[in-house]
Amino acid sequence: MHQMLSEMQPCIDECLRCYQTCLGMASNHCLPAGGKHIEPEHFRLTLACAEICRTSAHFMLLGTAHHKHTCAECADVCEDCARSCEQVGDMQDCVEQCRACAESCRKMAA
Repeated sequence: MHQMLSEMQPCIDECLRCYQTCLGMASNHCLPAGGKHIEPEHFRLTLACAEICRTSAHFMLLGTAHHKHTCAECADVCEDCARSCEQVGDMQDCVEQCRACAESCRKMAA
């Protein structure tokens, strides 16, 4: 288990960074900015991205084989979130972190 966890650690770190970035952007950037930043579809996607990232990290830390499923879904949600943040604009930190997390999760899901 210890070796397996060490192989997962980079992805766990990416997921936790993405969780922190998306939740922080939603709370501290989107809400105060208003407008396009708080349109329901974008805002929900940002929060959903944070949650699937947290869940994927949690599953990897548990060491369950189901992490492959959560990581696959996490990669999809992160890509969607990155596109949404790009369209809304002024959210480059979120775009970059979501793309990094998606790439890491795709590898973990393979």
